Amino acid sequence: MTDDSAPVQHPADSAYHRRLPIGEVLDASALAEGLPWAFESITMRPLEPMLVPEEPRAGERDPAECGHCGPSVHTIWHDDLWQVRAGWDVGGLPFIGGVAPREHWLLENAPQEVLAALGPLMQRVSEAVKSIPGVARCHFGRWNDGSAHMHMWALGRPAGMMQGRGAVLAFWDGILPPLPAEMAEDHLRIVAEALAAGGGQAFPHR
Repeated sequence: MTDDSAPVQHPADSAYHRRLPIGEVLDASALAEGLPWAFESITMRPLEPMLVPEEPRAGERDPAECGHCGPSVHTIWHDDLWQVRAGWDVGGLPFIGGVAPREHWLLENAPQEVLAALGPLMQRVSEAVKSIPGVARCHFGRWNDGSAHMHMWALGRPAGMMQGRGAVLAFWDGILPPLPAEMAEDHLRIVAEALAAGGGQAFPHR
């Protein structure tokens, strides 16, 4: 079913876009050369047309439909302003969690008190994730292409995994053998309890 009110998409037009080789398969050797610890070779798909206006993200048209705003069994910790959710899927990394404000804010319009609390929370999340046995680093990433609700990702890098350093860590979650369910649950508990030790409330994962 199509939305008749949705605007018709058309190719983005700017000096930047007009110089792009749409439809061509681009040489990705620079990625393999720049990240030789992770990639031997990479084959890209053809560069697709870049259409605008972009499709709205989840919760962009109607915040009432935002998945971050409602209660979730995947919430492992929250305080008055922020929440951490994890455990919706079990991959190969020791931990992946989403960090988001409890109310429907964008980075562009979040109140100062919400933003001011983010730095200390990132510090706490980093320490909590690194308290998982076998984790050396906590990486953070922000993309926000899937949801209009401000959110960040926290990823635990296994100790000694130099192939996972940098931006490629997220890809390894789908490549490494998935964690046993009991181990995954234990890691969620460790992070939740570590966060709650500094304030807020931990929730048993269900």
